[in-house]
Amino acid sequence: MNYSKVPVRAWFATLGLGCLGLVAVGMEMQALLHLAPCPLCIFQRLLYIVIGLVGLLGFCLPAGRMLWAALAGGFGLLGFGVAAYQTWMQAYPELAPECSFTDPNLIERLVDWLGMAWPSMFLATGFCTSRDWEFLGMSMANWSALVFAGIVAYAAWLFMRRR
Repeated sequence: MNYSKVPVRAWFATLGLGCLGLVAVGMEMQALLHLAPCPLCIFQRLLYIVIGLVGLLGFCLPAGRMLWAALAGGFGLLGFGVAAYQTWMQAYPELAPECSFTDPNLIERLVDWLGMAWPSMFLATGFCTSRDWEFLGMSMANWSALVFAGIVAYAAWLFMRRR
């Protein structure tokens, strides 16, 4: 298939709906499997929502595609960093400072505020080092790091794509 004939709006719609779909799947898994998300999990959820909204902005306003792609890539890099840090915390829990047991950092304060404003979406009740769910030997943080890396690559492709 010749992908150059696919309109840029379709690529941004795919990004936006894909990220928002990931949030919906994550929330459903949380409810069905009784998972307790940690502050880093909730922050990643927030980043998926933001990237999803940026993707929808790219759909609605395709003339700014380079801006939307750059924003999606930047938020994707941030998400990759957070997921990679959580992956490290899960691999070495004895070395990791557990979330909520030290002075709250900026991410934890934001998540706490969002959790109080919208608890069904953003309330963090779990521990960052726990691996409550695994698929193919990888935790949700591992999968999230891979997805964020994919988002960064996708956004870079959208940024460099010719009209």
